[in-house]
Amino acid sequence: MEGSPIPVLTVQTAPYEDQRPTGGGGLRRPTGLFEGQRNYLPNFVQSLLSSIDLRDRQGCTMVVGSDGRYFSRAAIDVVVQMAAANGIGRLVIGQNGILSTPAVSCIIRKIKAAGGIILTASHSPGGPGGEFGVKFNVSNGGPAPDVVSDKIYQISKTLEEYTICPDLRVDLTRLGRQEFDLENKFKPFRVEIVDSVDIYLSLLRNIFDFNAIRSLLTGPSQLKIRIDAMNGVMGPYVRKILCDELGAPANSAINCIPLEDFGGHPPDPNLTYATTLLEAMRGGEYGFGAAFDADGDRYMILGQNGFFVNASDSLAIIAANFSCIPYFCQMGVRGFGRSMPTSTALDKVAKSMKVPVYETPTGWRFFSSLMDSGRCSLCGEESFGTGSDHIREKDGLWAVLVWLSILAARKQSVEEIVRDHWTKFGRHYYCRFDYEALDPRTAYFIMRDLEALITDKSFSHQQFAVGNNIYSVEKTDSFEYMDPVDGTVTKRQGLRIIFSDASRLIFRLSASSSVRGTIRIYAESYEKDPSKHDKEPQAVLSPLIAIALKISQIHERTGRKGPTVIT
Repeated sequence: MEGSPIPVLTVQTAPYEDQRPTGGGGLRRPTGLFEGQRNYLPNFVQSLLSSIDLRDRQGCTMVVGSDGRYFSRAAIDVVVQMAAANGIGRLVIGQNGILSTPAVSCIIRKIKAAGGIILTASHSPGGPGGEFGVKFNVSNGGPAPDVVSDKIYQISKTLEEYTICPDLRVDLTRLGRQEFDLENKFKPFRVEIVDSVDIYLSLLRNIFDFNAIRSLLTGPSQLKIRIDAMNGVMGPYVRKILCDELGAPANSAINCIPLEDFGGHPPDPNLTYATTLLEAMRGGEYGFGAAFDADGDRYMILGQNGFFVNASDSLAIIAANFSCIPYFCQMGVRGFGRSMPTSTALDKVAKSMKVPVYETPTGWRFFSSLMDSGRCSLCGEESFGTGSDHIREKDGLWAVLVWLSILAARKQSVEEIVRDHWTKFGRHYYCRFDYEALDPRTAYFIMRDLEALITDKSFSHQQFAVGNNIYSVEKTDSFEYMDPVDGTVTKRQGLRIIFSDASRLIFRLSASSSVRGTIRIYAESYEKDPSKHDKEPQAVLSPLIAIALKISQIHERTGRKGPTVIT
């Protein structure tokens, strides 16, 4: 801390009308908008900081991290400069600006920070032509609740100025404390650069039996694994935790260098985009495979020969095997949670355990409320997000370590564990069909007309004949959720058609996209008979999909011939 105090400037600006967070306090837009539109990033950061009450903001500690995508370094500079000017007392930042979303949640809770700012657009593409995002996590470590997101948006619509210290420069490469003397500030502004992995790793050591996992990965019957970080934030975590700490060979981990464009591929852990991992697993050399998204909160599990475990099944299997995890044995299991579109496989496990299940809208903030109140211990979403109450975010690496713990305890393969689960609880055939990059008005009107159709009394108990299958409508609705903690009601969270055989069709307009619309169609069919558990999901679900296409007219109204992505 040398020289003259750093000046604090007030900059005049004009508000933007499109800075409404899409859920959980996050704003996701094309990178070019953040980079090129005058004051676009400072406006949102100021709105975010101003949403924190002044008495809570002055002198507080916040956490900052990014998934390493293009524009992250420049954006971190802006966040640091504005945090200092707005009275934040200390920032804790991952080295080189790198922190996974689970690690940010962990650190917020560990140091009792006021919140955190995560620079990520999740699984969306990076690079100059990709997407960028700014996400706000609150003091419990979880995504901002809707009331906070609404406050940020209201501030953004009338913003006339922001404050910044443009001359403040932080060295993100150097671990340790850096202090800065600011004009008209009695105390110096402090930045602490921390190892990106260490605090999170300490938490995991208290959750899992690392010795058991180490023996699985290094013993005489060593399980060969293949882990794909997809050139996102998880590279350092995979190398330090799975390789250095747990003994997996260094060549078990691929694509572990965070790249600004994620190597030119969407960092989305599914069968469409994680093709490098899928091909390696199909070769039969590896017994366990996993991939992570850009910010490390989503994951995918594959078994030998490319055996795919869908996210809904993974959640249910983790619930059924909770006794393999020391953390759950010590803390107990109070309840489970799943997003409404997630298959009902978890419900079957919960019923056998006499544990309540909370069905919520999509968005981790709904689970955070349940966990804070002690109602929920394990939760997940069909979009490859699973987590527990150890933090308040979904956690990809935690889920992978759970799976390795189950493999170590049961001494079976991934496929054997899944098939045993199906035999005991039945198989939930499940697929999601994404229609991406739709005209927003077209997407809106498709959903509006579909809601009018299925909620009309004449639709109730209607029958659909497709081939040899007859589906009788038992229930339809536009899903709404009442939070059991505070009574808050969240409406219009997806359209549901539930048939008499418990099959489901769900239509949802995704809120995670930026300027284009995405309609997701989910199909689920339950099969108890083990002799019918070897069919291809799309073949089983094709009659339901035919019904979905007929009533939605999505191909006719969009000009599409099929979905963009199938998971």
